Amino acid sequence: MARRVFFSFHYENDISRSMVVRNNWVTQGKESAGFIDKAEFEKMERQGERVIYNWIDRQLEGTSVTVVLIGSETLERKFVQYEIYKSWERGNAIIGVYIHSIRDFNSNTSRKGDVCTVIGKYNNNPICFNEICCGIYDYVAQDGYNNMGIWIENAARTRNK
Repeated sequence: MARRVFFSFHYENDISRSMVVRNNWVTQGKESAGFIDKAEFEKMERQGERVIYNWIDRQLEGTSVTVVLIGSETLERKFVQYEIYKSWERGNAIIGVYIHSIRDFNSNTSRKGDVCTVIGKYNNNPICFNEICCGIYDYVAQDGYNNMGIWIENAARTRNK
């Protein structure tokens, strides 16, 4: 059975970069979760944040690894922070993948995001992303097209998933 992976990313800034990663993943016969089209997201957004949080919870079901696609502001976004925290809480292996060097629809790259960002609290102590993830990689510099599956499997083994 194929591993089901949840992809977390900053929709507004990085949708085109994220789609490059997703499409590469899917063309290799892998299953993904966490992607939503703009119209569906806007519809949920009009219904309130609780609807979005519920959607995230449903998307995380059946996943064992969460891949956070890190752009310039990704780790600062409240929904991304929720996705990461819920992934961690449910025991998913978590990896970070820098996508700032992937060109967007306008052929632009972006600034590299900061992985030392606080994404939540546990027992009143701040949790930084780089402290809970099982690896941080660069999609372009480290050939994510060919290596992401290895990164995901290594993280899953680290968390016994």
